[in-house]
Amino acid sequence: MKDFTISVSFDMRSPQWASPTPQLYRAAIDMAAFADGIGVDQIGLMQHHGSDDGYLPQPFVLAGGMAAVTSRVRFLLGAVILPLHDPLELAEQIAVLDNMSDGRLGVIFGAGYVPYEFAMFRQSLKDRAKRMDEGLEIILRALKGERFEHDDGTGARPIFVRPLPVQEPEDIVLVGGGVPASAKRAARFGVGFGPMKGDLVDLYLAECARLGHAPRRYFRPRPGMPMAIHLCENPDEGWDAIAPHAVHVITEYAKWAEAEGDASSSPFKGLTDPAVLRHAGMFAAWTPQMLLDRVSEVEGGNIGFQPLLGGLSPEEGWKNLKLLAATMPALLEAIGR
Repeated sequence: MKDFTISVSFDMRSPQWASPTPQLYRAAIDMAAFADGIGVDQIGLMQHHGSDDGYLPQPFVLAGGMAAVTSRVRFLLGAVILPLHDPLELAEQIAVLDNMSDGRLGVIFGAGYVPYEFAMFRQSLKDRAKRMDEGLEIILRALKGERFEHDDGTGARPIFVRPLPVQEPEDIVLVGGGVPASAKRAARFGVGFGPMKGDLVDLYLAECARLGHAPRRYFRPRPGMPMAIHLCENPDEGWDAIAPHAVHVITEYAKWAEAEGDASSSPFKGLTDPAVLRHAGMFAAWTPQMLLDRVSEVEGGNIGFQPLLGGLSPEEGWKNLKLLAATMPALLEAIGR
């Protein structure tokens, strides 16, 4: 069996020229139910704050709505920007959502990198590593049921969370990131790992072995698959439908990377021309047969779909998902399930 995950993801971007936000949210919940019914493995929900296009700021809320209309698909929230938020509130949100979904939740925590977001929440980028460590400790201890006090330097406060989650906390929490420190942090806290680069998984596994505990859930990004696939009958027409939305998404990410400065390792720079973006392969408009052919050529990775990419109309997104439904039997056979 090949190591593939079939996922449907939503960032809920809605630029002014694209589909209205209320339509996208209603469609996203309906699409989650549909994805659950056709056998998709995972629904991904992202997070950023203060974006002009309405990038999803509250993935826990949307996942709660989706949990109510699904029964088997797992949810992966991420990256949730831990240094911006009160870890006690995050622990409570995790506990409630894990109960609502009957143990189908995973949360990737990231350190964040957008200066504007840190300014919004009155946090310093310089403190993000410290806040990551403190936050992970509080969340894990709280979700294990401990009653304790924590002093962040401004005074001690009591920590106590109920209800407790269905799953073990270490099976819910993952650390994300694109640098070696993220792999070491995940291993040190005994949680899962969701890296941006596949080679960091080896460091994570080595650190887990050094510390004497088994690794938790982790993902190894692999080359060969796009970030998102738009299934269509005609690849040129399909690309024309998603191109302005894909360009918008990449342009916005590139702006954040520029704001980050020299520390940025963003792969999105220079991809604002539709022809260049199509050639780069981050987003693809494929027929079902093209998808099956690609799956046969690679050993694993994420088979990802973003049916509302950059405010794509729900009508176009449904075409994508309905073709996926028709292709699922052959796709599952191709990956050995």
